[in-house]
Amino acid sequence: MKFIEAGVLNVAYRDVGPKSGVPVVLLHGFPYDVHSYDEVGIILANRGFRCIIPYLRGYGPTQYLSAQTPRSGQQGALAFDLRSLLVTLDIPQAILAGYDWGGRAACIVAAL
Repeated sequence: MKFIEAGVLNVAYRDVGPKSGVPVVLLHGFPYDVHSYDEVGIILANRGFRCIIPYLRGYGPTQYLSAQTPRSGQQGALAFDLRSLLVTLDIPQAILAGYDWGGRAACIVAAL
């Protein structure tokens, strides 16, 4: 598990596959977590993709940097988190995949 400060969070994430691979961000939904992608991440990594699999806000070891940050599961908040993670990891383009909460965040970021 890796950690990185991105936006308002200290994001816990798995980074599977070659660093030089095309980035794929896999986003879990409610009430699940990064383990939803255990098998898929390995399959994609074996095909040369770099899979970034973050714990969304409020899940697992991902934590807010400030006690004053509103606790929100709104689509815009999740999209802000995803965009912040991509910028912090210096990933200008990625394939986004997700379901439920993660799918909505991916749709908003893709539209932006």
